Amino acid sequence: MSVAARRGPRRLAAAALLAAAPAFAAPWAYITNQGSHDVSVIDLASRSVVHTIAVGRSPAGVAVLGARGPVLVANADGHSVSVIDVERQQVVQTLAAGQGAVGLAASADGRRWFLADWYGQQLLVFDHDGGQHRLRGAVPLGAAPAGVASSADGRTVWVAERDDDRVARIDAETLQVRQRIPVGRHPFGLLLDAARGRLHALNVMSDDVSVIDLASDTVVQTLKVGRSPYAATLARQGRLLCVSNQHDGSVSTFDARTLQPRRTLTGFGYPEGLAADGELLYVVNWMDEQVSVVDPEDGRLLQQIATGRNSRGFGDFITAR
Repeated sequence: MSVAARRGPRRLAAAALLAAAPAFAAPWAYITNQGSHDVSVIDLASRSVVHTIAVGRSPAGVAVLGARGPVLVANADGHSVSVIDVERQQVVQTLAAGQGAVGLAASADGRRWFLADWYGQQLLVFDHDGGQHRLRGAVPLGAAPAGVASSADGRTVWVAERDDDRVARIDAETLQVRQRIPVGRHPFGLLLDAARGRLHALNVMSDDVSVIDLASDTVVQTLKVGRSPYAATLARQGRLLCVSNQHDGSVSTFDARTLQPRRTLTGFGYPEGLAADGELLYVVNWMDEQVSVVDPEDGRLLQQIATGRNSRGFGDFITAR
């Protein structure tokens, strides 16, 4: 047999392995659809829905565990968390999760994650290792805990205690509340800006954002936004702070360093979840049941991607590049 002939089967086998390997060239967005009880998976390279994954009842919160997943989905009425394998694009585990699973956050290394239990008035803390999820413990909280933010190392976590108008800072090692910080009326979403030492609390009833200095655990500035701010993200390599305003159908943008207002982007249908990838902003629209792809600098609408019913996308819903 010639050398070329002997190499042939090896080349075919290698090609087959490459074809079977998951394509990680472009990130995916995982959009929770509360009305249809599923998740729309968007390939951000083609800007199209490539999978629809059935999960538990009324999914809202979402978080990517580590750079490549898995993806966690909080099912509010299903009292559970669905674990999605990003290679197979399917649910591989369903974990019991309190009485009203809402907000999710994860440490950057994917070793720890956190779930706000709205009706149970607690934060559930899970350790993740080798594909296993172990409940580390529960932290009792105030009324209606909602949004969650985690430090990169997973040692500190913040939770919006919505109906108590405050944010709790929790030591995730000891499972103790270390500080409670008064903010505006009914904080829901949280955004950590670790590089600037700030935490942003979005207050749905006072229509503003409380900027918390992490060194002093105090509110140092209040940003006026539109009606019912829901979620926030940092766009354009962290230069822009973007806040979705549900009842105004708009997104407020600020200079993330100086916190000076930039512009208000309009034309959305009850916008909720926000996430940025590259130069673009992805806005999840509950009423219009789609994701708007926009330029956050000038608000130009580049594309609309149809999703499931009552899309929320509450959390970090885009995988890393």
